Amino acid sequence: MTPPAPPLGVYIHWPYCARICPYCDFNVYRDRGRTAEQAALVDAIIDDMRTQAKLTGPRTLVSVFFGGGTPSLMAPEAVARVLETACQLWTPGADLEVSLEANPTDAEASRFADLAAAGVGRLSLGVQALDDAALSFLGRDHDAAAARRALEMAARTFPRLSLDMIYARPSQTPEAWGKELREALSYGAEHVSPYQLTIEAGTAFDRAVRRGRFSPPDDELGAALYDTTQAVLEAAGFEAYEVSNHARGEAARSRHNLVYWQGLDYVGVGPGAHGRITVDGVRCATEALARPGAYIAQVAESGCGFADYETLSPAAAAEERIISGLRIWSGVTFAEVAPLGLSPDHDRVKALVAEGLLAPSNQGLFPTPAGRLLLDHVVRRLLV
Repeated sequence: MTPPAPPLGVYIHWPYCARICPYCDFNVYRDRGRTAEQAALVDAIIDDMRTQAKLTGPRTLVSVFFGGGTPSLMAPEAVARVLETACQLWTPGADLEVSLEANPTDAEASRFADLAAAGVGRLSLGVQALDDAALSFLGRDHDAAAARRALEMAARTFPRLSLDMIYARPSQTPEAWGKELREALSYGAEHVSPYQLTIEAGTAFDRAVRRGRFSPPDDELGAALYDTTQAVLEAAGFEAYEVSNHARGEAARSRHNLVYWQGLDYVGVGPGAHGRITVDGVRCATEALARPGAYIAQVAESGCGFADYETLSPAAAAEERIISGLRIWSGVTFAEVAPLGLSPDHDRVKALVAEGLLAPSNQGLFPTPAGRLLLDHVVRRLLV
């Protein structure tokens, strides 16, 4: 009997932003003056999905995620068209999750009802801070009052609400951060993604740090801020089911993110989008052309926007499984990483267990709380 095809997620990358944040290293472009290009991009995304559906074959669709960029700038009718197409190409699961990232500006919040009517059931709101000085430093296009209004409106409009927050900002104290995080939780979100501010190479913040304009918190303060994050969220009933993601119960976990972390397939469409799909039993990595105009032209010519399409060797697929799978507490089984020869008796595994970074297990690789704090180090050691 042929086993059922694995479930599938779809990621749609909408690359336009009203303002480019100084810490962002995503594939983003200014929103102004691109009306014709954006209309063409919606058509290209739909055509790209149709082509990739021929590669994946019939699948059960478990998640659709509109990311970016700022997909809350999309016309709601465009969101509805893309979602309707996805549900025609693949069989929607009974609990299909449809997520969309949004910023809390008043202009975007005014679209919340229409986005919900278009089929979005889970909003991921980029609050980032509830402090005007911090929001100005982060280059955000909203102030704290707008964030609070958007939180109230989103909580009324969407069945599921997730918040993004950024901490470890310059001069931030654990006490102030704890108070700010507790206020954010008071609006009723079921999911929180608190990200420690990192300075990514090539960003405006990277240049500012190198010029001495500000310094990130040192390791000791960063650890104290991390501990505050965990304590506040745990006290509020949130489970840290992944390194930077906390949910109030299993049902509140992001199904789309779990698609990534559990090594399931996902189609990536839109400029710069990445995907992982299984074709004829082989795991394949896809990457779309980054610039919107080039992506649109490529889809018009070939039917899809791939800049790169690579079949992964069993070892490469197993390495990816470790990199993503160790981010969640369920870890990865030894069967999933068999091409790497890892087992309970492997020297690298035994050493990490002895150091308290992996839990002792005959079933698989499971990071301990200490290992989660040093996850990059653990992964490097395993993949040497």
